[in-house]
Formats: sequence, C-alpha cells, structure tokens
Amino acid sequence: MRRSNSDNSQSSQLLDPDDPTITGVRKKCLDDYDDEKRTALRQMDYRRRRKEKQKIKIEFNVTSIIHRHNFLLKLAKALMTFGAPSHRIESQLLAAARILEVDAEFIHLPSVIICSFGDNDTMTSETHFIKSGGGLSLGSLHKVHIIYRAVVHDEVSARKATEQLDDLLSAKPLYPWWFRCILSFWLSMLICPLAFGGSFIDMGIAGCGAFVLCFLQLRVAAKSAMYANVFEITTAMLVSFTARGLSSIRSQIFCYTAVSSSAIIGILPGYLILSSSLELASKNIVCGSVKMVYALIYTLFLGFGLQIGSDLYLLFDPTARHRLTTLAADISTTATIVGTFAADNSTSGNSSLSSGLGPVYGTFTFTNNTNVMQTDIIDGCYRPKHFGWYLQPFPFWTQFLIVPLFSILSSLANLQPWRSRQLPVMVVISCASYASNKVANHYIFNRSDIVSAIGAFTVGLLGNVYSRKMGGTAFTSMVTGVLFLVPSGLSQAGGITADGSGVDIGSAMIAVTIGITVGLFMSQALVYMFGSRKNAAVFSF
Repeated sequence: MRRSNSDNSQSSQLLDPDDPTITGVRKKCLDDYDDEKRTALRQMDYRRRRKEKQKIKIEFNVTSIIHRHNFLLKLAKALMTFGAPSHRIESQLLAAARILEVDAEFIHLPSVIICSFGDNDTMTSETHFIKSGGGLSLGSLHKVHIIYRAVVHDEVSARKATEQLDDLLSAKPLYPWWFRCILSFWLSMLICPLAFGGSFIDMGIAGCGAFVLCFLQLRVAAKSAMYANVFEITTAMLVSFTARGLSSIRSQIFCYTAVSSSAIIGILPGYLILSSSLELASKNIVCGSVKMVYALIYTLFLGFGLQIGSDLYLLFDPTARHRLTTLAADISTTATIVGTFAADNSTSGNSSLSSGLGPVYGTFTFTNNTNVMQTDIIDGCYRPKHFGWYLQPFPFWTQFLIVPLFSILSSLANLQPWRSRQLPVMVVISCASYASNKVANHYIFNRSDIVSAIGAFTVGLLGNVYSRKMGGTAFTSMVTGVLFLVPSGLSQAGGITADGSGVDIGSAMIAVTIGITVGLFMSQALVYMFGSRKNAAVFSF
C-alpha cells in the first residue's frame, strides 16, 4: 500500500488471516519456470529470500486497474448482500486491495460501504458508495470467501473473479419461498418442546403460526414497503392473539408461552444483536452502536405486538382475564393491601390503637411462608399428571433426536446447500453447543449470560480448530451453533414473552448475546494463541 495513513489506521490492524502481509503468499508463475525473478530467488541466501517473499507482489493479477477496482466494488457488495460478519469486511477488502496493488481505503457504515481509490500519479481520488442489504446466506457466503481467497492468494485474475461474483449476485435464491416456509414450520415445531416446554399439540400450533409468519415475510412484506414497516408488530399481534385464545380454553391444553415464543422464533434479531456485539467488542463504535439500538427497538416492537395481541383477546373475553388474574394471585405467596387497620375489640397494651390515637393507615404486606408445591406448572405451562402423553413435556431422550434435526433444518433455513461438506460439521458443532449449554444450566441457575458464554466458548473452540486443522471456513461452520444459543438462552431467561414486557425481552436478548460475544472472543483468543503466525492476526467470527 502506498498510502501510509491507511497502514497506520486502527481498522487495518485487524488483519485478515489471508492478508498477504501475514501469509506472504505470492503466485508462482507456472507458465515460465526460467523467469529471471525465480532464478534470482534461488541465488539468494535464506534470509534475503525470506525477506523478498514477504513483500506484497502481484504476478498473475497483471490486469487493468479498472478491473481491479470493479472486483473490489463487487466484493464489497457481495459481502454485505450475503451477510458476512460486518466487523471483518474492512480487513478483507484491505487485504484484497493490497494483493492487487490498489491504493484504496474503505469505511463500513450500516448498509453502506464507502470505497475511495487514489492515484498518486495524477493526484486524484475516486469515491464510490456501495449500498446493499440482505440476509444471511451461508452457501453464497462460502463461495464468496473461496473467490476472495483465490484472489488474495493470487490464484485467479481480478477480471475472472468479478465475473464469478456477478454470477453469484444475479443467481436466484438457493431454495424457493414455499420450501423456506416449510423449514420455518418445522423449526418452530422442534424448538417448541426443546426450549419452551411445549407439548405435542403446542408444536402444531406453533408451526402453523411460523408458516404464516414466513409467508407474510417472503411474499407480502418483501413486495410492499408500507406493510414491511408494520410487519413485526402485526405478526406478533396475530400470534399472541391466537395463542392467548387457545390457552383460554377451559381444558387448558394449550400453553400460551410455548406457542407464542416458538412461533416468532424465526424473526428474532439474534444474529443482528450478535453482529453488533462483535463490532462493539472490535472497537467499531459507529456500526456496533447503530445496529444494537436498531435491534433493541426491533425487539421492543415484538414485545409490544405480543402484549397488544394478548390484551386484545382479553378485552373480548373478560372471563379469561378474570381467570388469569385469579391464577396469578393463587400462585403468588405475597399479598399487598392498601387501607386502614383499626381495632374492633378491647385490645389492651401500649399500642397506638388502644391509646386512642385512632386507626393506622398505610400499605400492609402479608407473606405466606408455607412452601407452595407447584408440581403441575412446568416451564410456565400447566401440565397436570392426568393429562395424556400428547399434553405432557417431551422426555429427555427425545433431545438426542430433536437437536440434530433442528440443527440440519436451521442450516438449510440459512441457505446452506444440502450437499456440502460443511453441513455435518455444522450439525456436530451445533449439538455440542446445545449440550454444553444444557450442562452449564444444570449447575448455574438464572444466569443466562454465563450459560450462553460457556456454550459460545464451545462453539468457538470447535469452529476455529476445524478451520485451522481442516482448512474449512470457521464462520459458516459456527453460525448454526451460535444462533442455537439465542432461543436456548432466552428460554432460561424466562421465555420470549417474559412478563409480557418488551423491555424485559430486550434486556434478556442483550444478556444472552453479550455472553455469546464473550465466549466467542475467549475461545478464538485461546485457539489463535498457539500455532504459526499465519492465522494469528484476527478472529474468524
């Protein structure tokens, strides 16, 4: 790089593992084995040869400067479109600019990347604004990473790589919308008994709600900008209204918490809050704070929609509200009464009542110290023993079947190809994530942040070891396991419908994601502490 301030900037210190300043990779010219440069290298001693190889060179990518600029612009757009980890986009673009010998600087803002190309010969600069939005697409993101590594390692020309990125950006989604709706149906069905204590009947209702929600998201909100603004509130209201109506049936066979929490699991901003936490931990204040605030407001919208849907049904059914209030009063062990306390007998003594000072006014709290056995309340759901098997929580052994199946479907929902070498790795890491989370929750109570940190540490350890020892992509192999921790952690924090307050849901989300962030960074620091310097520059997630 010719621009000294770019090399000394804070963002460029977070180098990518494939950055040529770390790897020292230089393309070997396979067409001419007798070129003068290779002959000169053979004649050098070891120290001079090593110093020469560490320099940033370009041999295969001798192409027009316009093609190199176009590749960098396409790479920036592809990384944002397919949901790359935003705290690493700048370092990847800088690494590609170095190997292409392009004098460039990059600034990443939410949904925008500013690219500035300089020309020292003419003393001019050219600035481009790349605006793009999109969701997580693991399969396409893995292909982008392969193209990026091929260019950084000087194995493919910039022109050919630009054509490959164009084909990737113009390609249709990996799965059609109806198949993604089916995946959403099964994901909510499986997470219902796994994380929220739902029964077999609750699974079906939660799955139907998730199917309708995914249809509205992919077919209605994507085509109508006006409806997209109220999509979260309306869908949460619909799900909550239905769940409250079913739970108000006198037979009490449906659980409101399990149905409402499982149905909206597909629109929770778990990955968004995770990205913002990683950016804040990477000292990227602007992007991290903006995304964090947006994710919290988004979560408050969901909590508001759930509360409005529940209250709307109770407005039409006053008897259900009365039963709900009575049930809450029966479960509570403390009663608070505001009024007047006056003696109505000949109480003797030196009290203010017997001394003629009149009655006592104020707030009086009465506590029942008797142990209340709530054996029929399991995970916030009413499950008496006389209910049939289809109304009871799932036994423990079913987790060995549900967790791998949920991991596979979750990977496919994030657009991971079915026939890929990384899919089994993603499932194994996700299962290890859930197992460590479950074991930690058995010994640590009511601390969803610490439990999530332990699960994230396991995910980061396995993912980074897989990346270093087997040459896989750490990020894509870890995403499923990390996202699995969000509903698991929320279930330990009281469920998504925690007390019906959006603020409680937002605080629970922050606690879980901060724990995940700490666990990821600790595991990555541990893995990259050992081994060669090649991959020791930055975190891979």
